[in-house]
This record gives sequence, C-alpha cells and structure tokens, in this order.
Amino acid sequence: MKVAVIGCTHAGTAAIVNTAKLYPEAEITVYERNDNISFLSCGIALYVGGMVKDPQGLFYSSPAQLAELGVNTKMRHEVTAVDTAAKTLKARNLETGEELTDTFDKLIVTTGSWPIIPKFEGIELENILLSKNFNHSNTIIEKAEQAKNIVVVGAGYIGVELVEAFQLNGKQVTLIDAEDRILSKYLDAEYTDKIEASLHEHGITLALGEKVTKFTGEHGKVGQVVTDRGQYDADLVIMCIGFRPNTDLLKGQVDMLANGAIIVDEYMRTSTPDVYAAGDSCAVFYNPTKKHAYIPLATNAVRMGTLVARNLVAPTVRYMGTQGTSGIKIYEDNIAGTGMTETAAKDAGIEAEAVMITDNYRPEFMPTHEPVMLKVVYEKETRRILGAQIMSKVDLTQSINTISVCIQNGMKMEELAFVDFFFQPHYNKPWNFLNSAGLGALPEVPVRETV
Repeated sequence: MKVAVIGCTHAGTAAIVNTAKLYPEAEITVYERNDNISFLSCGIALYVGGMVKDPQGLFYSSPAQLAELGVNTKMRHEVTAVDTAAKTLKARNLETGEELTDTFDKLIVTTGSWPIIPKFEGIELENILLSKNFNHSNTIIEKAEQAKNIVVVGAGYIGVELVEAFQLNGKQVTLIDAEDRILSKYLDAEYTDKIEASLHEHGITLALGEKVTKFTGEHGKVGQVVTDRGQYDADLVIMCIGFRPNTDLLKGQVDMLANGAIIVDEYMRTSTPDVYAAGDSCAVFYNPTKKHAYIPLATNAVRMGTLVARNLVAPTVRYMGTQGTSGIKIYEDNIAGTGMTETAAKDAGIEAEAVMITDNYRPEFMPTHEPVMLKVVYEKETRRILGAQIMSKVDLTQSINTISVCIQNGMKMEELAFVDFFFQPHYNKPWNFLNSAGLGALPEVPVRETV
C-alpha cells in the first residue's frame, strides 16, 4: 500500500505515526513545505512570553523519528497539484526547484490552515507579522525585543494570550478587534467582561468594536494602526484575526464547506474514494448543532489524524464528533468552555436557556474556598445540554471535560443534576457545582392537593 501524506503538523503527525505502526508494510511518503514538523502553535505565547525557555519542547516529532518508523519525509517540498482520479501528485523542492511526480493508493490530506490576511492599505509594511508556525514565533521574539508599542489585531485565544505575554515583558500593548467583546466565539459576556477588566488593570489598551482600515509608517516600517475610530502607535503589529483551511489543492475534487473546509464522514473519508483528510483543513461534526462546522483546534486534529490511520484500510473506529472544548489561562484566571455559548445558540436560532452558578468551590470551613463561575446552556424544549463555561482562580477546568462528555452523549439538565460525583472537603461540596447547575434548571413541580 502506497500512502502519500500532504502536510505534517498535528493531524499529519498523528496520521503518519499511527499508519506506520498499524501497517508496517506500507510505503509512506510525507510532503512538508516547512523545515520543521509537529510544532505546537498553541505554545507560541508561552515561548514569546519566556515561560517556555527551550522551544524544542514544543515539537513532538521530527523527520528523524519518522525515519525510524520507515517513513520517507520530504521536507521543504510543496505539493503543487493533485489528481485524485488518476491518484497522482506533483511536488516541487523549494530549495532546488526540482519538480517530481508521485503516485499513491491512499492520500491523506493534512494541509492545516493559514492566517487570514486582509488586504489593508499598508499591509506590506515591515514589522507586521503573523503568528502561526515556529518561524513566526522566532521572528516575533526577535522583533519584540526592540519594540515599545505592540498592537495585536484579533481578540481570539492567540491574540489575548499574546497581549498578556507582551505586557508581562514590559511592553505597551493594544488589542484591537471588530467585535464588541474579546473571545466572543468562546465565552458569554459574564466572562469576557471580567477578563477585559483584568486586561485593563494590567495596562492593556482595548480597542473593541473597531475595524482596522489601514497601516501607516515611515521608511517602510509600520508606525501606526488606523481604525474607523482611532489611531494607535505601533512598532510591531501581530495579525491574529482567524484562519482559513489550506485546501486549494483539492477544490472541485472533494466536497467542502463554503469556506473551503473539507467535509469528511465519521471515518475521515472525503467524498472521493481513497482520499482522507484530518485537522484544520477539515470541517468537523459539531455535536451541539448536529452539523458540520469549521473549528480548528489541535485536539480535533490529533483525534482525526489518529482515526485516519485506524480507518485507512477499512472503516473501523467511528469519529464521535466534537464539542469544540477549549481552555485558556489569563493572569490568575483559569477559564474553559465547551459547546455553544448562550449567544451562539441564539444566533443559530436555537431557543436556549442558561443556569449561572457562582459559589465557593469547596466548603467555607476550609482554609481557602475560592469562588467558581459556571454557566450551563441548554435547549429549552428538549433540555439537552448545549454548552458550558467556567472560570475560577483555582484550576477547575477539568469540569468542562465532564460537560463535554454530557453534550456528546446527549444528556439533559436533570441528568446532570443527579450524576454521581464524589464529595471530599478538599475538593468540592456535597452538591458538586455541576450538580448545582443541573438542579438550578429543574422545572417547578406543581403542588398536589392532599385528599
């Protein structure tokens, strides 16, 4: 069996390693246009901020490790064309310019995503950077050393983590986003209001509800970011406004969403036989809505890549879908979410309700008993759990993984109310806060008259 793999980050590495182990007789060739593989881009802010000193810890594989598994890894090779019907591909060596043609029995597409780069006036100025791969992170660190005023455009996870890292390094930082709230895709206002207040307290300027219109500067270098409501000094600008799937190679050959994300079935098969896909190049089945959606996360990628290998010869292990579960730590706040926010549910036309619990996570007789904020969102008619968010100074984020399982299994609020959770004063109360959320959503029982 001849297997060709395009791209080698999270999904690609998982697919390659597992394919090599499951099918030792397979001839596996990997095409990767970068000079490194398996970089954990979610660690960029930790690296930029200095918490991670040795960046090698952010790589979990290497061409040498793949070679030990018998994999032929062609680094700095860009695939330029794919013919899924003829089962051929063309690639170019980016160092020599040499072009080659290869054939395959099975094709695994793990081409990932790339940052969205709007065509703003002045976007070509020096010191306007992206934040995606290892080379980006090194450039950011190098440029940030000399920068005084840093502007981050985009208030998603990466943008918020970067502004914290820059502030801790003593920089003047501005965060710009067209939305009125930071992290608006992940959290409701009850949480983002508190995080925004924390960023303000640390001296970070928030320019929310503002759209970037252009960049200006002198001598070819950026100097200001101009929005529809203001102007901000900038020696360095980091663009973090989102990602798009890298799927141009397969356009017209496999089914895709409107944004180009490849649609795969529960066994990671595309609409074309013997062509599989995984990771940020794909749509995922989103359990809260029961529809395909584009949710680029490393966790989705490694699961999907592993499943590609398991199902490469025959459909064996089914993908259970995702809840888009994620977490973030901003200063002292531990935050996590899964599934839909209340805002997202309403935007999707779902009649949703929510329970908000604010309580001390363990008994007040304990020496410390930090408060926890938990919000659980559910469908009003069916009472099916749709999502949840949590925030505390104590790390209670694993509770969101529990809610993720509840959503995946289609559980209702009354089931959450009476799930068997242990009690021990070091850790929680007799009614775990997850139980309390379920109890808070129980319908009122009418009082029956006694005869």
